[in-house]
Amino acid sequence: MIKKKNFPVDKIRRFLEPGPIILISSEYKGERDIMTAGWHMMLSFDPSLVGCFVWDQNHSFSTIRRSKQCVINIPTYDLVDAVIGIGNSHGPLPDKFVKFGLTAVEASKVKAPLIGECFASFECKLIDTSLINKYSLFVFEVVKAHVAASPKYPKTIHYRGDGVFM
Repeated sequence: MIKKKNFPVDKIRRFLEPGPIILISSEYKGERDIMTAGWHMMLSFDPSLVGCFVWDQNHSFSTIRRSKQCVINIPTYDLVDAVIGIGNSHGPLPDKFVKFGLTAVEASKVKAPLIGECFASFECKLIDTSLINKYSLFVFEVVKAHVAASPKYPKTIHYRGDGVFM
């Protein structure tokens, strides 16, 4: 049997954080943005639905809400500095693609750009807005998926809370 101790409930996220960390790219009326996110979940497989928490103080919140689309990009560990830098950058300026040396690639089904350096990119359309005002939860349908041929199991980035990544 494992001995356990009391633990603060406001710190349990470090055990439950989903993975991997994602970069959400968005575009609205010529203004593009990227945000780092760790709070997401699969909601359905057919259709492929993903729920993402996007803090209402994040610049991407309004960009995604107005455009009703985005791209969920999965970075690998070699992009950890860009992932952390993007996570610590707020607002529309500077252009995060330029600042972090990332390549914006045209998507085929949405206007938001894919991030060329990411292992996978999923073009998404916002299909349910009912949870945005109360929970900042966006429900997306993945309408197109782009995944690198190799490696089969890339080294993705996972957030453990308290500023710790693995």
